[in-house]
Amino acid sequence: MVTGGAGAAWAQSEEAPAPAKQTEATAGEAASDPAVEELIVVGSRIRRDTFNSPSPIQIMTREETTLAGYSSTTAALQGTAVTGGSAQINNAYGGYVTDGGPGANTIGLRGLGAGRTLVLIDGRRVAPAGSRGSVGSADLNVLPSAMIDRVEVLRDGASSVYGSDAIAGVINVITRKPFEGVTVEGQYNAPTNGGGEQTRLSVTGGLMGDRWNLSGSLEFYERQDLTLADRDWTRCNTDHRINRATGGVTDFIDPATGRPKCYPITGTGSNGVTINTIGTSNMAGVGAAGAPGSVTQFNRWRPNSSVTTGLVGWEGVGGTGVNVNVRDTFEDEMLGESLISPVEVKTAYLKGGYDLHALGNAEVYGEVLINQRDSTQASYRQLALDYMKGSPLIPAELAGSTAMGPTEISNGQDVGVRAFIGAGLDQSSQSVTFWKGTAGIRGDLFLNDWRYDVAVTRSRSDADYSMMSFLKDRLSKSLDVVDIGGGVFACRDADPACVAAPALTPAVVGGALPADWKNYVFQNVVGNTQYDETVLSAAIDGPLYELPAGTVMGAFGVEYRKAEIDDTPSIHSQQGNLLNLTSSEPTRGEDSVWEVYGELEVPILRDLPFAHDLTLNVSGRYTNYDSYGSDSTYKVGGVWTPIPAVSLRATYGTSFRAPALFEQFQGATSGFLDQSYDPCSEYGTEAAPDSFLYANCHAELGDTDFKATSGVTVLSEGGAGAGLEAETSKNFTVGLILQPELPDAFGEFAFAVDYYKIEINNGVSRVGGAAILDLCYNDPEFRAGGGWCRFIEERGEGAKLVVHDQYTNIATQNVEGIDYNLRWVKDIGPGSLRLNAQVTQYLDQSSKLFADDPMDDVNGTIGNPEFTGTFDATYALDKVKFRYGVEWIDDMQSYDYFGLNRATTAYDFDVPDYWTHNASVQYSADDWTATVGIRNIGDKEPPMISSGAYSRVGNAPLYSGYDYVGRTVFVNVSKSF
Repeated sequence: MVTGGAGAAWAQSEEAPAPAKQTEATAGEAASDPAVEELIVVGSRIRRDTFNSPSPIQIMTREETTLAGYSSTTAALQGTAVTGGSAQINNAYGGYVTDGGPGANTIGLRGLGAGRTLVLIDGRRVAPAGSRGSVGSADLNVLPSAMIDRVEVLRDGASSVYGSDAIAGVINVITRKPFEGVTVEGQYNAPTNGGGEQTRLSVTGGLMGDRWNLSGSLEFYERQDLTLADRDWTRCNTDHRINRATGGVTDFIDPATGRPKCYPITGTGSNGVTINTIGTSNMAGVGAAGAPGSVTQFNRWRPNSSVTTGLVGWEGVGGTGVNVNVRDTFEDEMLGESLISPVEVKTAYLKGGYDLHALGNAEVYGEVLINQRDSTQASYRQLALDYMKGSPLIPAELAGSTAMGPTEISNGQDVGVRAFIGAGLDQSSQSVTFWKGTAGIRGDLFLNDWRYDVAVTRSRSDADYSMMSFLKDRLSKSLDVVDIGGGVFACRDADPACVAAPALTPAVVGGALPADWKNYVFQNVVGNTQYDETVLSAAIDGPLYELPAGTVMGAFGVEYRKAEIDDTPSIHSQQGNLLNLTSSEPTRGEDSVWEVYGELEVPILRDLPFAHDLTLNVSGRYTNYDSYGSDSTYKVGGVWTPIPAVSLRATYGTSFRAPALFEQFQGATSGFLDQSYDPCSEYGTEAAPDSFLYANCHAELGDTDFKATSGVTVLSEGGAGAGLEAETSKNFTVGLILQPELPDAFGEFAFAVDYYKIEINNGVSRVGGAAILDLCYNDPEFRAGGGWCRFIEERGEGAKLVVHDQYTNIATQNVEGIDYNLRWVKDIGPGSLRLNAQVTQYLDQSSKLFADDPMDDVNGTIGNPEFTGTFDATYALDKVKFRYGVEWIDDMQSYDYFGLNRATTAYDFDVPDYWTHNASVQYSADDWTATVGIRNIGDKEPPMISSGAYSRVGNAPLYSGYDYVGRTVFVNVSKSF
């Protein structure tokens, strides 16, 4: 696989620890053309004939990703060796709300998120793609894997070179150079436990003439669904509590099965959702097996035809003093939910050039990338169906119940009975079409060895997204019925399409819903998201003047970018008509920026005692955004090689991230807090009379007996109106590279160690409704002083509170660590052995929301490992290569973070070291290559943790560093013509 940060690139995804004079070819098969030539390495705009760089750069080649068994560039980039173990958004997050929507795969270096890592193709930005209103990062699914020659990973801030987003680093995808011929390639990854199979098929081809070249690819990728039923460790989600005295598990034993009780997959919570159950007012009856025998009053019931006393046909499963674990929370159909959601991706890529023999030997060039992603996610749905008190749909034995007051679907009437129904699996889907086109001209200027490059790039992401939802208005109509006799009911509403809800029976509560009624109330709702980006750029680079140590090189340019987002949710979502789901308004807005930049590389000393090479690199950029104004960034770096075997390098600079369009313009999305979050509820007795809280509540309400009866509405929305600005960062790296020249008997050895620190200030974040309420009502100036109170509307009818939780500049985030990289190459026997090792050590992963908050360090907690590492050994023998690889994630624990005593707590928040092993063999003939191998040879499963704090998959943490698929056999075959 890939190894970590250094200055020059090594062979096959290795990283170059030394700034020695290596050509692109000698730097490790990363080049298609073995001839020495000038190139531009990620992190710089200056042409050079080496991979020399003051910043840590990692190179990943096509050959190594194939040997490692990765079926796509996405999978390789999200691997531990590139990400350092930081969590990434992949297809395991299909049931969660993520930026870019379900199915989008992103990358964020240094654990700082996808919005702070810039993705390029051949040095040009890849525009965001995805669905829903929070599209803000590049989707790795759009990359043209079949045409990729190598990927350069810059592990350093680079906003002075590339502009916004390059805070944590840059991913630069380099496509193949012009070539002739056709190559057909296919790969199949088959998990030995079934489910989640992957297929990739591609055709690449190229043509060349005296003055022109044309090359491109067609590619198809498919990943089959992997469901919860496909893996043992996801088939029964439990609380997973530990008895510290015995070391055993204390999970609730289901009296019906004698085994630990299974719950549906419900994120951080325990006990899951209720199904096959009704809620009533307290009523007398018979308790279910497992309920305390002394309890005879219940408000939760499930069907039981053997009950002939009390509430006939129902047994009590919940109520005051009753163990609610006996309620029904699980059925086998829940295991049809996606563990890793399926996707189908089709990609076409074409690029070419034509020599004009004019305008400075100019070449007119262009490229077109077209990508189609179709992804789906299966999820289980619970329906809470509210039968109005007095409704003829309620059976006589339950007619006296009043379960609760009016709800959204009870037509203003009290609810007599609420039925908790397992409504089965439904599917959400996304169809995302992305295209990117570039046209430009490049050539020589009239100045000696100066070149120019002018280009325009246009991109668009167009996504339709759909989901199934129960509609409130149709449910309300269907529940308001009249009895027309013979056990038949009709809607009171005159709408001829209305279908009456089914009468409340054990079968209905058990999920047997009439098809015509479900088709009427359960509808597919569709939204659309478009994201457009236009980039105009012009750049020049060349030699400025000569110094005794060499030529001073410069690069200068100007760039204009404009981006626009238009997300239009379903009209039902806009109108708040989706049952138990938030409402969303359209997200629409645009922003543009003009930028000028410059970069200088100055050779200061060369070929002197203790100064074999000393080179300085400086860059700067001035930025002017339409949304918030101007800004500037800079970076200073240098490489000092006192002797050829030792090099030191360092960089210091500033970077920035302009607020994403959704952070500026996101349409209001509703959420809710219960009435206990109203700061003024019972303030007359709960707040100190001399406190600001008491004074502010009394000034607003004038009623010391006030007790909130309504929840708090929280509207999450963009922060453009609040003056949202860019977040800024300071980046520092320093590294030591050892590359001694050893006798041939010892082989070639190289070692690099790099320290890095990134400090982000003015970070864009949302405060949260509860925090805004607390800050406002404890403010001595209250509403007169503006401040946080400006985000809270004046109390409306019933003293109801509405809070606007906008994106704002408040957060601080730090990350600090060390990258270690080692390489050893030696001829052994008839072949050559190459060893690579890479370790990332995090020293600090901390953040805070407000300036006066303490820093909250999560380093070493679950999902944030302190150490990760990779090792691989490759032995090349004539036409055959053998590879063995290891990936390692350090043990993690969260007891200290949560203030728990690990010796006594029932929570299991400790996961051991996680190791996976891979092996492959490759045979290369003149015009064909075959690779076979196994990933995760030991079929290592993710570790288990307790519910209650972290999102889980089964009983394992939701964390991309763990392999949810298990042992996988892969085969890759390519044939060239």
